[in-house]
Amino acid sequence: MHRYPTVAEVTEAARRLVSGFPGAGRLRRIGTSRAGRPIEMLSVGHGPRHVLVVAGPHPDEPVGGATALALAERVARGDRLSAATDPGLVTWDIVLCLDPDGAALSEVGTGGAASAHTLRSYYRGAYRPIAAEQPEWAPIAGRQLPESQALFDVMEELKPFLQCSLHSTDVGGSWVQLTRDLPELAAPFGTSADELNIPLQYGTYDALYWENPAPAVYVLPPPDSTARLAAGSENIGLSTWCAPQRYGGVTAIVEVPMFATDLAEDLTPHPRAADALRDLAGLVLDGGRQVTAVLEKARGFLPPAKDDPFRRVVEWMADGLYDLVAASWEPLARQAATAAHDPAVPQLTTAQVAALDIVARRQPLRAAGLLLRLLETADAPSLHRELDDLFTTWCATFTEALQVRWVPIPHQIEHQTRTVVAAAESALKTLA
Repeated sequence: MHRYPTVAEVTEAARRLVSGFPGAGRLRRIGTSRAGRPIEMLSVGHGPRHVLVVAGPHPDEPVGGATALALAERVARGDRLSAATDPGLVTWDIVLCLDPDGAALSEVGTGGAASAHTLRSYYRGAYRPIAAEQPEWAPIAGRQLPESQALFDVMEELKPFLQCSLHSTDVGGSWVQLTRDLPELAAPFGTSADELNIPLQYGTYDALYWENPAPAVYVLPPPDSTARLAAGSENIGLSTWCAPQRYGGVTAIVEVPMFATDLAEDLTPHPRAADALRDLAGLVLDGGRQVTAVLEKARGFLPPAKDDPFRRVVEWMADGLYDLVAASWEPLARQAATAAHDPAVPQLTTAQVAALDIVARRQPLRAAGLLLRLLETADAPSLHRELDDLFTTWCATFTEALQVRWVPIPHQIEHQTRTVVAAAESALKTLA
């Protein structure tokens, strides 16, 4: 497989599966997006317990649709490789794409130049909406989207013992975020990654201060531990991730890299962590300033932000996001400075610093890629050239600095599929 399937291709494959395995699966519409697109769910099996799988929560993370199909086929075949995949015991309810509007604006890996498997091609096609327009995250930002409501309604109906949200990270390793520990998940998760030559993410920006009971497994802190949450996520209990807790269920967010770096699992102490964090804060701030400088020159050529999702993202990032990211690392920088003189304070690892390095480079590239797409339709060739030169240099230095390598799509799918099944097996045992 040289590219990711589109939402239309995933939906058509789901229809074929329903026809090819009579009585095994059902396809139904569970909601409608803001732009009127259907949100469809494929249910496979007839068991009394439910696993809810959510593909496509972020449109710049494209592996989930392919994983959804692999999971559905595994259950539909009725192989009964485990209790979790026995269609007589467990029903798998698979949302084929939670954000079809975002998917329509993202050109990641579904064909053309975007399937060239380089950071340049990825960031030139990637689109991720602002936080308030992301279905899983919007309730935290105080906004209730129809996509979010569709997911909440399905959970209220099915009361799944497990929800699996299918994510893929641009660069790094693989990790799992849980709302409750699943101790038996760690071993098969780690074995799968090793067999498929996918590094584990030992340290991640998304869960800097979460519990870490096993390598690359992170558990959401309790609601009263807001100091251990990333800035802006203090109301995380309102997210769709936490909804299954009302029914005794657990959520697993399964992250698989598109591009891997072996630095993600390097546990050696970083030799100059405090200096490195200061450098990375400067990197994200400087990159953000350069993109914003082009944006300021281009504003007269661009459509209004209220009418254009690309511009909304670029303006949102320019309005303090780079500063927020850099400031969020200050506690780690203080820890690193103290650790240099106090052996009782844990040193930051190369993997932890690499995880922040990825974020520092990612943020300006996301904005630059969207702004380049806007400038393609504007009468501003000199601005396009100026930004494209920056963009090209940043992609090259990113690839070199993190020793980035492409993870074959079949490996991404297989690892995510194995991890979801392992999570279901582990969660099911906690119900016995």
